[in-house]
Amino acid sequence: MKNMNRRDFLKTTAGFAGVLALGSCAFTRKKTATDLMPLGNTGLKLSRLGIGCGTHGGRVQRDLGSEEFSRIIRYAYERGVTYLDTAAGYRTHTLIRDAIKGLPREKLFILTKMGGRPEDPMKELDRFRQELDTDYIDCLLLHCKIHADWDESHKKLIDVFSEAKQKGLILSHGVSCHSLPATTKAAHLDWVDVNLVRVNPQGHKIDTPDAEVFGESTPEHLPGVVDQLQVMRENGHGIIGMKIIGEGDFTDPADRERSIRFAMQPGLVDSITIGFKSTEEIDEAITNMNAALAAT
Repeated sequence: MKNMNRRDFLKTTAGFAGVLALGSCAFTRKKTATDLMPLGNTGLKLSRLGIGCGTHGGRVQRDLGSEEFSRIIRYAYERGVTYLDTAAGYRTHTLIRDAIKGLPREKLFILTKMGGRPEDPMKELDRFRQELDTDYIDCLLLHCKIHADWDESHKKLIDVFSEAKQKGLILSHGVSCHSLPATTKAAHLDWVDVNLVRVNPQGHKIDTPDAEVFGESTPEHLPGVVDQLQVMRENGHGIIGMKIIGEGDFTDPADRERSIRFAMQPGLVDSITIGFKSTEEIDEAITNMNAALAAT
């Protein structure tokens, strides 16, 4: 073999470097709405886009009927939307059970919520699992907390959720909040694995300093919510955004696109949930998310 002089060596290594750089670019995968995203420090993953099953207390989804609801869930699943967001109060557990029958359970992320202060929370959880026909629930949240002392007033549930996690009946736990004081408490608690937070740039139906479920909110309230999202991130919490399209109130496509673009900014949330009532709405959300992610 001929000896390679220094000039030839530099040319050759430069060529290899160029090929490697090109290969690196060629294999860089674009971020999409259906990416499986790490959920904080839980060790769990869920699709970046989730399908909400509780619009206006679940009425919108229930009114679709079992057949149409199942068709939409299956369509979303085929597109890669595998995160399902529900709650006992939405009365959609059995609709979901029928819709996901036969699908690989390990590919689904099912989040549900327990409201009030049931006398026997473990029995209530067993009912959830029966209604959903699943051995475990990926994430169980305390539902709709509005007071800053919710961790004290709901200590019994918190202890039961922790026990259920130890037993493998649930894989993570947390809270959905509907006021800034409640959200602020959640952001600082080690017990919280996952936060479900109302967020959109229009400031519509987001958390306010007043302890009201749907207090009058404006864009001026948004910085307070974003501040707590940053605290959650620093504390390793999973963060899921809700009310992205104002619970369906954003009828102007430009408003929906703007809100999704805001939610997709790097580091804000891990995933978002949107309540859909048609396959066209799913397609629009995926298109908007993909465009927003491509711009980041």
